[in-house]
Amino acid sequence: MLDRIIGFSLSQRSFILGAAFLLALAGAWSASLLPIDAFPEIAPTQVKLIMKAPGMTPEEVEARVVRPLEMELLGIPNQSVMRATAKYAIADITIDFEEGTDVYWARQQVSERLTTVSDTLPATVEGGLAPISTALSELFMFTIEGGDLSLEERRSLLDWVIRPRLRTLPGVADVNSLGGRVRTFDIVPDETAMTDAGVSVDQLYNAVMLNNGNDGAGRISDGEEALVVRSLGSAENEQDIANIVIRNTDSGVIRIGDLADVKLGALTRYGSVTRDGAEAVEGIVVALKGADARMVVNGVEAALEELRPSFPDGVNIEVFYNRSDLINSAVGTVTQALIMATVLVVILLVIFLGNWRAALVVTMILPFSALATFLLMRVFGLSANLMSLGGLAIAIGMIVDSAIVVTENAVQRLDESKGHNKLHIIYRAACEVALPTAAGTLIICFVFLPLLTLEGLEGKLFSPVALAIVFALGSALFLAFTLIPVFAAMFLKAGNRREALVMRLMIPTYERLLNLAIRRPSVLYIVALISVLAAAVSYINVGKSFMPTMNE
Repeated sequence: MLDRIIGFSLSQRSFILGAAFLLALAGAWSASLLPIDAFPEIAPTQVKLIMKAPGMTPEEVEARVVRPLEMELLGIPNQSVMRATAKYAIADITIDFEEGTDVYWARQQVSERLTTVSDTLPATVEGGLAPISTALSELFMFTIEGGDLSLEERRSLLDWVIRPRLRTLPGVADVNSLGGRVRTFDIVPDETAMTDAGVSVDQLYNAVMLNNGNDGAGRISDGEEALVVRSLGSAENEQDIANIVIRNTDSGVIRIGDLADVKLGALTRYGSVTRDGAEAVEGIVVALKGADARMVVNGVEAALEELRPSFPDGVNIEVFYNRSDLINSAVGTVTQALIMATVLVVILLVIFLGNWRAALVVTMILPFSALATFLLMRVFGLSANLMSLGGLAIAIGMIVDSAIVVTENAVQRLDESKGHNKLHIIYRAACEVALPTAAGTLIICFVFLPLLTLEGLEGKLFSPVALAIVFALGSALFLAFTLIPVFAAMFLKAGNRREALVMRLMIPTYERLLNLAIRRPSVLYIVALISVLAAAVSYINVGKSFMPTMNE
């Protein structure tokens, strides 16, 4: 089979070159569309419930909110773990599902259970499903500074101007608002006046609820036209609330302003945000699970720049966490290592092969293998991150192995068979080494397959490394039997073989060491055994950690 592939490639050189060109275009297109993030997505399929219970202590939240919800949510199909946290006025319930469960199906199941139990919860409890996000979804954080705005004004600017705009961006799950003060209308009853007027708190409450809204009042027909009539009753300021009528009496009308003090206030705060020792208002952009982090950040930055002219004078957005900085740093570091590895491989090829034409042929496999890897990553849904690009960087040295074997044998056969048909020589040279080359590369690929059997967190973290290496080596092996023979036929020449200087210096020393090992194999066995034992002892005593220390 390998012989037929090599023969077809050499006989259809134009087709192979055209296919290689299309592969390069597809690989470049795939690379431009790959989602880019610092780390692979490691979170399981997860649904989170956030319930607010104003005024309840953690014990009350646990007893009256968390327990009824837990009893109802137990037994959802494919559910793996459920955990809950009860805090002052807040219940946080997280449900993890088995790998492969569709997140929208999981949310539907949880939503149906929540609807069933919601009638049994206290009337003041409200909340629901949190956005489709993970622990790594917080990718952009900022504060609103300057402009001599109060905390209430900054919070209003965030809630009513910035947050609605950012939530419309593709890939944004939510924008969390923290800190500041949320404006409210406070109605502070005067108990003495209410007692004298014979008005209860319930009557005061009902008056506000029933008289704070607009309503339709039918239509007035005028020939072929009709005018829609509506009654305006929605309160827009403190005076509107104060003028709401509670009831009519013989002595006159009793309004809310007669029995209570109406003023601007703020919602009860459960915490605050500080920056440089002063209170601040913070916004956190949360991305959808699986969204391209860099594209989301770019969209957020563009939207904030678009909104900037509408801000009050002197107001500016101070960004203190931007995931793109981490992405650029992580991906940039790996990309730099990738380029350095490629340059070193090229230099070593020239030094050891001693033939710039052969080095050029072998080098050509690097960009084509990388582009083929990007194409496969796109097909299989991998993102470009620290782990997948790191796997590609690890594979750089191994990518050229098969091409080196094929090219070096072709150079040698061309030198030994001057005057013969060049294509036939390259065909025989490639066929001679096809089987051992394929076996060697496949063995390396199989070594990484156990990483693909890992499950859970470790599987999601390390499988991109194994897949990137397997994709790169598999692509390189295929190209070594198709594209490399074609390039060899184009660039290599007979009688152009020269032993490299470094090889002439190394071969005599290597021959002496090889003869010594053959004459005294027992010494070699003893050294190898001691090395294995030393490695085992070192492994037992060395410190172990799941992840290296990372400084974002």
